[in-house]
Amino acid sequence: MIGRIRGILVEKTPGQALVECSGLGYEVDIPYTTFFHLPDTGQEVTLHTHFAVREDAQSLFGFASRLDRDLFRLLIKVNGVGPKLAAGILSGLDADQFIRCVEARDVNALVKLPGVGKKTAERLLIDMADRIKQLEGQFVPSAAGGLLPEGAVKPVTGSVSDARDEAESALIALGYKPQEAAKAITRVAEEGMSSEDLIRLALRSMIPTK
Repeated sequence: MIGRIRGILVEKTPGQALVECSGLGYEVDIPYTTFFHLPDTGQEVTLHTHFAVREDAQSLFGFASRLDRDLFRLLIKVNGVGPKLAAGILSGLDADQFIRCVEARDVNALVKLPGVGKKTAERLLIDMADRIKQLEGQFVPSAAGGLLPEGAVKPVTGSVSDARDEAESALIALGYKPQEAAKAITRVAEEGMSSEDLIRLALRSMIPTK
């Protein structure tokens, strides 16, 4: 199993990163929460990974921290939650938000995620209640008073050109309807914001957590 990859970040888009390591280019599927933490292309990056093998596909999923990767592995053990849906959940909610959601038994926040219905949300709350205890000790206090994954790096600002179009496309790719994506981007948009900032704030506005 491939547990970690370190190399040069060749390309990055919301949902995928291309990392060159020892002359090989690895296509790594990433949640948006990891995309926000990636460095500029051409710089070295380290991703904690999970190699998923199915009869019809083999995929390498990458995460900015070991906590995110470990939470992903717990999610895919839940009945009805595959790697794609688990990555989608971690695109809409970061690890801290998801854990707080489970602790608060907040079904409403989960059902706002694309692909998560009420039954799946209720199953997640039940099954993950005990499993998240396995993640204890992987959090460190953040400067803002919340919690951040240990070892996570600060997000960097990307290009501001066509930021709104890029952000809307990213939300649509995540599973939101075009009208929902456009409305969310308009609600949070301010002059000079990057696509990464727009996506992050739009997701937060659509998925409020307690």
